[in-house]
Amino acid sequence: MSLESALESLKHGEFVLLFDSAGRENEIDMVVAAEFVTPEHIARMRQNAGGLLCMALEHNFANDLNLTYMHDILSNSTISNKEMIMGLAPYGDHPTFSLYVNHYQTYTGITDKDRALTIKEMANLFNIENKQKKFSSSFKTPGHVPLLIASKGLLSTRQGHTEMSVYLAQIAGLSPITAICEMMDAETYSALSVDKAEKFGKQHGIPLIDGKELLEYAKVH
Repeated sequence: MSLESALESLKHGEFVLLFDSAGRENEIDMVVAAEFVTPEHIARMRQNAGGLLCMALEHNFANDLNLTYMHDILSNSTISNKEMIMGLAPYGDHPTFSLYVNHYQTYTGITDKDRALTIKEMANLFNIENKQKKFSSSFKTPGHVPLLIASKGLLSTRQGHTEMSVYLAQIAGLSPITAICEMMDAETYSALSVDKAEKFGKQHGIPLIDGKELLEYAKVH
């Protein structure tokens, strides 16, 4: 069963390939549990995926850090061109972007080492008492790691890579925080197809999980 192998992979700090659905973004993301992220993970996502490397946070954890969605931040700001603010994306969902951050110990923030440090230190906040205070004192914005806030009801509310990856980490018994990156195709200049992603997964021993299977599991459990 692909879900079982995906959960085992995540528990061991390894990658999972996650397909949302043909009716949505129709994209595959490389996913790893944030608590295990190393510079090697960042390098592999950069080289083998190539999309935007983001961090997905469980909704309550984001609340504890006093984070809000970027479209809300902009709506409540003094910018005059509010018509630019993203409403629904073409595939029907609100974006989950919040702030972009760097850990204060990074230099430029974009290197594999810097992004791994930012992601690992963000994940470490999950298990401490005064999360908001530590977050404010240890991270700077704008930075190079986009934070995504999973919807409150997870898959019952939104079925994006943000929610799916957080749910995967949750049912694997890990901190519900992930690093995700869309897989791109340098031959077609578009998203990598499921067939090519399956081939890549087999070559590198990375399980591919279909969002449909995850939704079915969520309904039962």
